[in-house]
Amino acid sequence: MIAAAAAMGGFLFGYDSAVINGAVDAIQAHFQVGAGVLGFTVASALLGCVVGAATAGNIADRLGRIRVMQIAGVLFAVSAIGSALPFSVWDLTFWRILGGVAIGMASVIAPTYIAEVSPAAYRGRLASLQQLAIVLGIAASQLVNYAIAAGAGGSARDTIGPLQAWQWMLGVEMLPALVYLGLSLVIPESPRYLVRLGRVDQARRILEDVEGGGQARVDRRINEIREALGSEVRPRLRDLTGRYGLLPIVWIGMAVSAFQQLVGINVIFYYSSSLWQSVGVAEGDSLLLSLFTSVVNIIGTVIAIMLVDRVGRKPLLLVGSAGMTVALGIAAFAFSHAQVQGDTVTLPFTWGAVALVSASSFVLFFALSWGVVVWVLLGEMFPLRIRAAAMGVATATQWLTNWLITVSFPSLRDWSLPGAYMMYSGFALLSFLFVLKFVRETKGKTLEEMTG
Repeated sequence: MIAAAAAMGGFLFGYDSAVINGAVDAIQAHFQVGAGVLGFTVASALLGCVVGAATAGNIADRLGRIRVMQIAGVLFAVSAIGSALPFSVWDLTFWRILGGVAIGMASVIAPTYIAEVSPAAYRGRLASLQQLAIVLGIAASQLVNYAIAAGAGGSARDTIGPLQAWQWMLGVEMLPALVYLGLSLVIPESPRYLVRLGRVDQARRILEDVEGGGQARVDRRINEIREALGSEVRPRLRDLTGRYGLLPIVWIGMAVSAFQQLVGINVIFYYSSSLWQSVGVAEGDSLLLSLFTSVVNIIGTVIAIMLVDRVGRKPLLLVGSAGMTVALGIAAFAFSHAQVQGDTVTLPFTWGAVALVSASSFVLFFALSWGVVVWVLLGEMFPLRIRAAAMGVATATQWLTNWLITVSFPSLRDWSLPGAYMMYSGFALLSFLFVLKFVRETKGKTLEEMTG
């Protein structure tokens, strides 16, 4: 229950990231902007994510893990209200950036916190709750988008009361934000953070509740945490430096984070409605396809949760990379058969079916591997004395890469949709080779055993 409460930040992360999907075309029409400005507005939240992820580790080490969750909850709520009531595309962009700061904070603190309160035997499954919450948030946003658009008359540009449907889509996020804020008030602080502060008695009580095993076991765990912490009290970015600019383990964490986004997964979740419309699918049907994709995402995530502590982290990553490489290549080939007549674009039924199956397969392979495993790895692969700071750097890398992929997609789509998907397929292949050579297995190890 503690892990699930912390993972509520992941739900908001997924909801806030993907809710823009149903509003993309309506925002473009409402504010009369081109592909470049549209791409920047959609991707603007990711700039905030970089800031939130880069600062969350330092704030978490100064104020505590729980306080970061509470700050993020407030930012989510404020961003939702502002995004629903924009005066121009530029203040909408500002509110999206503010929401992105909250996403960045939640993306760092949830896996860090869950890893620090979880027993080693269950840590993979509990850390996977973060990704399960993310995909549930994505699915919820698509369901809400579809329901609101249907209630408004079938389009995000239609009105419900004083606001257009797309404004309601963005504003509804305030409700889960308030739930997250409330949950953060009732869960305990990380015992490892408390040991760092010298509040050992409080840490001992939490470890007794969470891990059990009697007084001797808890005392042994306290001593392990103290040894792992060493003399560090508040890790800083300079603690991450080494012979190659940064410690090798930090470079590996950054690369894993980047590859998770370079395969183009968030193109599906940010632009899938627009993507399907670009090859001739009606708006209402495109929102339904986006919802279907989210259901596939949930199925893959559940599979990963069942396997991550049994099969291990590295095998799942390798299977996922191989599957994504093939699926993306087939999707690119299918999209190359789109037929253009004037301003009308259509995809023949057979190739449309191939595109849907391959895109869904891509999402499935991502969800059962990189979607879950990267968050598990980032929460456990770094030595404890630098974990929060290293998590911040790795997660900021992920959001920066996400921004680059997201902001470039509208222009890439206009240039060549098949070409964009072939590029993502190439990155999936590179991710397979990288994991094979550089990523170590962390299954079953305590956090204190992670020495770099």
